[in-house]
Amino acid sequence: MPRHPRNIALAGCLAAVAALTLTACGAAPDKASAKTATGKDAATATSAADFGGMDALVAAAKKEGALHAMALPRDWANYGALIDGFTRKYGIKVEVENPDGSSQDEINAVTGRKGQDRAPDVLDLGTSFAVSGAQQGLFAPYKVAAYADIPEGQKDAQARWYNDYGGYVSIGCDAKRVKNCPTTFKDLLKPEYKGQVALNGNPTKSGSAFGGVYAAALAGGGSLDDIQPGIDFFGQLKKNGNFTPVESTPATVETGETPISIDWDYLNAGYAEQFKGKGVDWKVAVPEDGKYAQFYAQAVNKDAPHPAAARLWQEWLYSAEGQNLWLKGYARPVLMPAMEKAGTLDKDAAGKLPVVSGTPAFPTEAQSTKAKGVLAQGWGKAVSG
Repeated sequence: MPRHPRNIALAGCLAAVAALTLTACGAAPDKASAKTATGKDAATATSAADFGGMDALVAAAKKEGALHAMALPRDWANYGALIDGFTRKYGIKVEVENPDGSSQDEINAVTGRKGQDRAPDVLDLGTSFAVSGAQQGLFAPYKVAAYADIPEGQKDAQARWYNDYGGYVSIGCDAKRVKNCPTTFKDLLKPEYKGQVALNGNPTKSGSAFGGVYAAALAGGGSLDDIQPGIDFFGQLKKNGNFTPVESTPATVETGETPISIDWDYLNAGYAEQFKGKGVDWKVAVPEDGKYAQFYAQAVNKDAPHPAAARLWQEWLYSAEGQNLWLKGYARPVLMPAMEKAGTLDKDAAGKLPVVSGTPAFPTEAQSTKAKGVLAQGWGKAVSG
């Protein structure tokens, strides 16, 4: 069925309950169960050690018995394996609401459901959304055991968020439907690609689409301080008929609705594997003229209904096992350099990553915030009509 990864508006309470059999809208559950025998409270614990150690955290999380998350498609960066692995290891059910939602949807759920048991416990966000959420005071500070190994610049100094996995903006193309697959942003302007070029979402809401516009800006003479050339590029694609408003998803890739998709390389690489037996010859290229890489980030809701499970989920994701599962989904885990040094990296999975050269561009927090503001003002005008 059609899917729109991480870019669907929030459904109302009744729709969410009907789709997910989550607990009904209402007050948050009693968090007394998230305390150790010595009175340590998971809702305020800033590390596993602060809560009394991993064994105490695991026991409290198991007692809670559930974890609420949003916007985690099972086929996105191998999240299905991460979810199943967590449940298998700890016996805790992971309930994922609106798996195809966007980063903004997650923020909206945190602010709109404060004090409700339907609020998300944890968030997986585009870094710019993580930064703004921390600035709004939405996240709990929590240092996972591997916090010190997360590179500087990839984490909040107060541990309210930290990057988890990332990749490069790439161009995916169905070689059976497109005679000459484009490999650069400049190529995408050619008349032969009329109605074929798609983004994975709306860049004002979706981290992947946001990255696509930023990469186009770099290709078109812009910079990390100037995303406007990227907006202008998509305006030109729209004007010459090459840009399609259909947002790319696994379903649209398989059916041929979006034969060219600008998306993260780990998603495009995943499509190549997923559909190779279904008649889709999906090629992946990281454009040399718009080399842009970005990470997503993890955060714990300050008012998480299941505070112990939320913190245990973070420990799972930043364990070597969790990081390698992202790697198997073609995403580059944030602890990859540290794991390579420690000898815990899955070398076979690392060897299957799309080939890239040189050093990617990474925006600072201030640059991302500025770019989001410019996009909010100019995107609709550029691609409307």
